[in-house]
Amino acid sequence: MGKIVISENVSLDGVVQDPTGEEGFGRGGWFDRMADKDRLEWTKVEFDEALGTKALLLGRRSYEWFAARWPARSGAWAERLNALPKYVVSSTLVDPEWNNSTVLDGEVVAEVSKLKQELDGDIVVYASRRLVRTLLEHGLADELRLIVHPVVLGAGERLFGETGAELPLRLLDTRTVGDGLAALTYGIVRDAQGNAA
Repeated sequence: MGKIVISENVSLDGVVQDPTGEEGFGRGGWFDRMADKDRLEWTKVEFDEALGTKALLLGRRSYEWFAARWPARSGAWAERLNALPKYVVSSTLVDPEWNNSTVLDGEVVAEVSKLKQELDGDIVVYASRRLVRTLLEHGLADELRLIVHPVVLGAGERLFGETGAELPLRLLDTRTVGDGLAALTYGIVRDAQGNAA
């Protein structure tokens, strides 16, 4: 059975909106403020994660952002991401151009549940904040991997919005990345029936 892993870059106050400054959000571009040493160490963390990933799961907008950049890149990290199976949740995308891509155009919860049954290993979700909220709300996510950037933005879309229920988590790992980033890994606590406890 697959494990849905949400892997996000977040500000200290949980903002995930417009990390590269391309969406027009007034406080966007916060991701690019990291120091060179932090970026180098962040790259190693992300590459290691990609090596341990079975597939990527993305929302349409995030898929299009990655698909516009990664196919033209070279190096081991690009080769890995380009070779991975990619599943994109979308009711509008018809012909995905990034190789090894499959559109999941049915009902999200059913499609992702089926994907979890079909695949073994980590199914990593990058960005895709609307998809992430759906996965969390419906108990489909299994693990959160957060890279926390040392900035408080004070506004913007946060990873966790208002939810219908509490989400109990268990800290699995914490470490410093470079000099300024923190990597936090949480498992979602489940009851005997497999529901978030």
